[in-house]
Amino acid sequence: MPSAPELPPAALARYSRQLMLAGVGMEGQRKLAAARVLVIGAGGLGSPAALYLAAAGVGTIGVADHDRVELHNLHRQLLHDDTSIGEPKVESAARRLTATNPHARVVTHSEGVHAGNIAALFADYDVIVDGTDNFASRYLNNDGAFLARKPLVYGSVYTFDGQVTVFDAAVDGGCYRCLFPEPPAAGSVPGCGEAGVIGALCGVIGSLQAMEAIKLITGAGTPLRGRLLTYHGLDANPQLLTLPRDRGCPLCGEHPTITAPGAGTSPAVCIAKPSMNPAEIPLEISAREAHALRQSNPDGTLIIDVREPYELAICRVAGAEHIPMRQIPERLADLPRDRHLLILCHAGGRSLRVTEFLRARGLPSVTNIGGGISAWAEEVDPALARY
Repeated sequence: MPSAPELPPAALARYSRQLMLAGVGMEGQRKLAAARVLVIGAGGLGSPAALYLAAAGVGTIGVADHDRVELHNLHRQLLHDDTSIGEPKVESAARRLTATNPHARVVTHSEGVHAGNIAALFADYDVIVDGTDNFASRYLNNDGAFLARKPLVYGSVYTFDGQVTVFDAAVDGGCYRCLFPEPPAAGSVPGCGEAGVIGALCGVIGSLQAMEAIKLITGAGTPLRGRLLTYHGLDANPQLLTLPRDRGCPLCGEHPTITAPGAGTSPAVCIAKPSMNPAEIPLEISAREAHALRQSNPDGTLIIDVREPYELAICRVAGAEHIPMRQIPERLADLPRDRHLLILCHAGGRSLRVTEFLRARGLPSVTNIGGGISAWAEEVDPALARY
């Protein structure tokens, strides 16, 4: 890290409550001021992490995100508010972070993190905080941080459960590939758009990520290297698990084969479209393709919406038949065998599982609408409300 700067008098008052801590003090505060932290994702985890890092006095905070603010973000992504809807997340985040602490320098990376920029981007920061929400990005960020020899503070949330750890090539503590050697099959693990997440849990895990970054910068305490902290929100039961390095890991093991970020895992592991079935009925098509198919053959196609009733109250595709996912097994007899069934959900995860379920039970003409009604609103009917 660069040399620690002198603190102006105003900073002494701003940080007075943490300056009195033995683990921080003046020297630790100077280290924070000199530090450069990259927060990947200005969403549920990145919001509390970035806010607390700015408030703590981290001198430079990079925010990488290619997305824009949507209404459904606001219950958990506290960097943004109603006035931010439609705005690039990095711009909304920069405004909020600067308002939180005008001494913080905020650098925005609106292209996000990808294989083409990760090496140069990570080289410019001291600590990486991963707030992404999909396996492909996590593998990429893990590989990039390990190869750059930069500590990576990893966090994830799912419904009411969360976890956090520190992957650091400088110590013998394993990496993300040791925790998850193989990515799950496409569509097998729903994201928060499918399974849901409680906003307060994002605050818990994101704040823990900020704490780990502060510990790494200041040298206070013992970072979660080689240990995985899990938190079960419904029973408030935290557990601390040992996370050893896998000696056979292709990245950090004894005989590594991965020499470039993401090289051992296709970037499409979480979004890959499945192959065609023997009858050449596609397993998945885009919302635009589904709309065109429906228009060209209205009597031969039927959209089955497998979302929950509360979701239909927000938006729906006219003419679609509603059968909640949980009712599909008991209503198999109700589904027509002589029509091409197009399965729809919020973002494409639940509907893919329903599509595979129906095909396995002998319905051949079943296709998933990739991206769900979110994609339908973007590609077919922009008037639909989004959530």
